[in-house]
Amino acid sequence: MNVKFQKRLQDRQEKGSLRSLLSFDGLVDFWSNDYLGLARIPHEIEILGSTGSRLISGNSKTVEAIEKQMAAHFRSEAALIFNSGYDANLGLFSSLPQKGDTIIYDELVHASVRDGIRLSFAHSFSFRHNDVEDLKKKLQKAEGAVFVAVESLYSMDGDLAPLKEISCLCEEYGALLIVDEAHSGGVFGENGLGLCEEFGISEKVFIRLFTFGKAYGAHGAAVCCPEEVCQYLINFARSFIYTTALPEGFYKHMIGQIALSGNESLREQLQQNITYFSSKIPSEISSNRSPIQIVEFLELETCKAKAVELQQAGFAVKAILPPTVPSGSQRLRICIHSFNTREEIDQLILLLKS
Repeated sequence: MNVKFQKRLQDRQEKGSLRSLLSFDGLVDFWSNDYLGLARIPHEIEILGSTGSRLISGNSKTVEAIEKQMAAHFRSEAALIFNSGYDANLGLFSSLPQKGDTIIYDELVHASVRDGIRLSFAHSFSFRHNDVEDLKKKLQKAEGAVFVAVESLYSMDGDLAPLKEISCLCEEYGALLIVDEAHSGGVFGENGLGLCEEFGISEKVFIRLFTFGKAYGAHGAAVCCPEEVCQYLINFARSFIYTTALPEGFYKHMIGQIALSGNESLREQLQQNITYFSSKIPSEISSNRSPIQIVEFLELETCKAKAVELQQAGFAVKAILPPTVPSGSQRLRICIHSFNTREEIDQLILLLKS
């Protein structure tokens, strides 16, 4: 192996943050993004090769009809399906902002957004996490067409963006707001339409992105946007143009899972479980109304040891370590689901307190 590769791996191992693949089959799920339990429902998906990219042989009238259904569901003029949320953000941010434009992004925005920005010719800089005043200062310095990129629910902290305030600022400065609803879609808002819908700002948001690998229990993502933007992405988003399309059965599965997410009782049960968990945990443990709860540790080894303890007790909980999160903020990321029982939550809390 190349010496440089070996050194980088060795450095990470010495820091105690070497990543590895884990599988916790049979453990109680407190780590997946399957918030409504829809991924647990068995399905028979028609698996036939798509044979090419959407622009060549991977398209069909069925897929186009499904995109129209998605646009109607998410109350958007148009929707364009990408193979994943990563692909969607990569294609969106690398192609839409042009040279001379400015991208302002929350410092904790997802890596897929950051990678898309790196491929863009636009100027870019971050603002402090969820800090509306800092965003305002950055907006005052921006040039060209201005794009503001945020998540509605941040996946490593579980906190919500102040979307109303951010939307008002973008309106004041003529900036185009792009909101990634990956972790809020299916969970918040009327019929699970996300936090933009809950806060009543959907019509003011330039682009909303929904991924289907979280609460919807499927795969893929949809960029909900004006029709003109949809056509632009078909022509210029390289992660859409130059990748083999998903098999048609996967598109059918996505829209089927969206239909299943209409079960309001699942969202109600999820919120009841979140409220119950929050009412039982010590005050020093982070809590909020999102399904993502975090427990931070001062010491890296203590965090890793607690994760192992929970796993050995039968609970699937993952330690999130640097560089995924800043050094010194290592944490357990606990995901609450609609299907978790009170007994399971009680047992987990008992172990967290010990």
